[in-house]
Amino acid sequence: MGTWDSGPFDNDTAADWCGDLNDADVGKRPMLVREALSRAAGEAGYLDADVACEAIAAAAIVAAQRPGGPAITSSYAPDFLLDGGRLDLPDDLVPLAARALDRIMAADSEWHFLWQDAAGPSNRAFDDVHDLRKVLTAR
Repeated sequence: MGTWDSGPFDNDTAADWCGDLNDADVGKRPMLVREALSRAAGEAGYLDADVACEAIAAAAIVAAQRPGGPAITSSYAPDFLLDGGRLDLPDDLVPLAARALDRIMAADSEWHFLWQDAAGPSNRAFDDVHDLRKVLTAR
C-alpha cells in the first residue's frame, strides 16, 4: 500500500477506489459507497488493509454529506465531490459507516496494526478516523 499521508484519501487504494467512484454512473455511486462500507463492517476475520482503506474513504464521503461534516478538499477524492459537491446517500449509510470505522479500529485489522506500528505515540491516522466517527455519530 503506497501511503503519503494519514488522511482518508492519502493512499493508493483509496485514491484508486475514488477514481472508480468518480467514473461510475451517478446512480451507482451510492451502491459503491455501501459496498465499501459493508465489506469492512461485515468482515469477521482479519480485516485486510485495502478493504479498510476503501471503507475509510467511503466513510469520509458519508461524513462530508452530514450537516457540519468536513469538506472534501483532497485532490485524490472523487472530482465530483470537490468544491462542495454532493452525493445523495441514504440515511442508513451513516450508522454503517460508523460500524465500518469501529471494525477498522479493532485489533484484528491490518490497517490498525500498520498505523499503530508506524505512527508511534502521535497517531494522526487514528485521530482522523476518530474525527470521522464523531461526525457520523453526532446528533
